[in-house]
Order: sequence, then C-alpha cells, then structure tokens
Amino acid sequence: MSAPNLPASDFANSLAESHRTIVIPEGASFWRRLFAFVGPGYMVAVGYMDPGNWATDIAGGSAFGYTLLSVVLLSNLMAMVLQALSARLGIVAGLDLAQACRAHYSKPVSVALWFFCEIAIIACDLAEVLGTAIALKLLFGFPLIYGVAITVLDVFLILALQRFGFRKLEAFVVALLVIIAGCFVFELFLARPDMAGVLSGLVPTTQIVTNPAMLYIAIGILGATVMPHNLYLHSSIVQTRAFARDEAGKRDAITMATIDGTVALGLAFFINAAILILAAATFHVAGRTDVAEIDQAYELLAPMLGMGAASVLFAVALLASGQNSTVTGTLAGQIVMEGFLNLRMPVWARRLVTRLLAIVPAVFVIGATGDSGATKLLVLSQVVLSLQLPFAVVPLVKFTGDRTIMGDLVSPAWLKILAWGIAAVIIGLNATLLVGML
Repeated sequence: MSAPNLPASDFANSLAESHRTIVIPEGASFWRRLFAFVGPGYMVAVGYMDPGNWATDIAGGSAFGYTLLSVVLLSNLMAMVLQALSARLGIVAGLDLAQACRAHYSKPVSVALWFFCEIAIIACDLAEVLGTAIALKLLFGFPLIYGVAITVLDVFLILALQRFGFRKLEAFVVALLVIIAGCFVFELFLARPDMAGVLSGLVPTTQIVTNPAMLYIAIGILGATVMPHNLYLHSSIVQTRAFARDEAGKRDAITMATIDGTVALGLAFFINAAILILAAATFHVAGRTDVAEIDQAYELLAPMLGMGAASVLFAVALLASGQNSTVTGTLAGQIVMEGFLNLRMPVWARRLVTRLLAIVPAVFVIGATGDSGATKLLVLSQVVLSLQLPFAVVPLVKFTGDRTIMGDLVSPAWLKILAWGIAAVIIGLNATLLVGML
C-alpha cells in the first residue's frame, strides 16, 4: 500500500540538531574532502561489532572452528552494499530511511515498519545491556543483575557527549574502536591461529545450511552483522555533512560516504573475524567445543593462552564495545521515532524508554536462569535482529532503485540486481530458520 508521495521539503531535517553542521571544503583536495566525510561510517561500524557479535562469534568459533568465517565475510560484504545504499538515500533524497517510508507508504504500513524497527532496536539494546553488564562483572566483580541496573547511567553518557558536537561524538567512537582493535591484535598474537584453517574458513560450505545448529549460529552472525537500525542511522548521519546540493556535489558525497563506510566496515570485519578466530584457535582446537558463554571464554583465555592480560584485555574490549553501541543505538532510536511518527521527545527520555524496555527481559532471564542464561539471550537477540532485517532492507533497495525519488543518481542496474540478490539471501535464510524452528 502506497501513500501519496510527500516531498522532502515537507519533513523536518533528520537529526535536526546536527544537520549540515560539518563543512565539506569545496575545491579542496580529495584527501581533505575525504577526511571531512570520515565519521558516519565508523558510527555505523560500531553496530557491526557490538556484544551480540561476541556471543555469536564465540559460540560459532568454539563449536565449529573456522567454518563460519565465511558467514562473517559474506555478512560484512552485504553490509557494505546496504550501508552504501543507505548513505546514497540520505545524500540524494535528503531523507533518512524512516522519513522515506513515511513519505512513500500508507500510514498503516509505516506504523507496522516502525513497530518492527523498534523491536530490532530493543533487541540490539538488550545485547548492549548484557554485554556491558558481563564486562563489569568480569572486570570489577559486580553481580550481573547489578551491572544491568548500572547500564541505565549510559543515558547520561550520551547526553554529555552530545553537548560537545557531532564531530566529538564521532571521535569518541573511533577512539573506542581503536581500543577494541588493539586488544584483539594482542589476543591473536598470543593465540597463533592456523592460517591455512583461517583461509579455508573464508570459503562457504553447504554444511552451514544443512546443519541446523550451524545454521542457527550463522543466522545469529548475520543478524549481529547486518543490523536493521544501522540502515536508518546511516541515511541520517551522512546529512550532518554540508556538501554542495547540486548533482556534482551529491555524486562526490556518495563517493566519499561509500569509501568511509567501506573502510570502516573493513575494520568491523577484522574485529568480528578476530573474535571467531580467537575462539576457534583457543577453544575448538583444544576440544572445548562447548564454550558459548562470554564469561566462560574470559575465564579460559588466561590459562589456555598463558598470560593473565589476555582475559583483562578481552573484558576491556567488551566494555568498550558495549559503550560504543550504546551511543549509536540512541541516535538510531531518535531517528526512527522522529522519522516514522514525526514524534520528537528529549534524547534522555527516548534513551531511557529504550533502555528500560531492554532491561526488563534481561532482569527476567537472569532472575529465572541465573548468569548462564545471559549469553543465550544475547544469541537469541541477534536472531531476532536478523528476522527484522527484511523490513528495513526491502524498502531501502526499493527507494534507491526508484528514479522518481533518486533522479539521475538512482542505483545503476548492476547495483539493483546485487541489492535485490542480497535481500533474497537474507529472506531465504530467515525462512529456512523459521521452517526449522517450527
């Protein structure tokens, strides 16, 4: 069902407080323009290495060795294409994905899409809550239930960061990404993985689809990698750049945003692959195929790698991952609510509502099953994310391939075919999972 098309001028600026606040120097060199554009890609990449990824990658690496590395690779390649489309939509149409849905779909369809997106954001926030709580437990000995409660304070972290401007927020995110990457470089140096096994793991096998246990983890990796809310987020935050609004300026902006996103997601691939490789090289080769809990991995890393710092750095990276994901999850929630419903509320209130909705199931599961249920809930949250993904991907591919919306900057034929192929793969994998579960 479609609604009468509404022009972009009928919509308030996406993320209005930061809209076009970062100047792109006209006539400057390629590298100066690229540096001015660098940032949104890394904000998006954060969601591709959140605590949910840790749970699925550890479970996949310990149980199946390097086999699921191909899923991590393919998921990241799909993410690069979809995030490039998301940036293209924001730059050309001047709308984020949520606003585009409200402009081009009927109200019932828009509300339904908003509802599914909110479920995805809550599932993502649930992973951040549990990941941060587990990290606090590992580093400081806090009971998991207390760590979950402490995550409410993240609301104030976001408010403090946003006061310094969007560029400072991006710098904070990049700094945490560097910490995470540094920790895993050290971990891999200690683990000394089998490079032949790593390379063979990058090649897909039919076993991934035919083995139900492997498929479940693979779907979790897909959901943890290609995250629905990131498609809404990227289409908004590229509009923080004040690029020229003529066709040449938009083409240049598309190029810069695509490079920014692709490089950033390359870093995300390294970190996701590093987690799985670490689990495979440390646990799977030692016969510990049962390691699926993050805190279990933490306890085993030091004795199996022979250095106490390995466990500490693992927990530090996890804490940095949870805090980074908190920042981008807040922005995505704000963008989705404003875009779909045209409803504006204070950032702290929006953050608090989302966080409380994530804390409730976390507290319930921990209370019912103890700490052992936390990682299982993490993996389940990522499967939920994957099931929500088509509701964001299909509209995105449709809009960016529509000449009436994109004009001469519509996706070329090869990109449309590739994007619809990715959408078909995602829908097919989810359908396979649902049939298996039923």
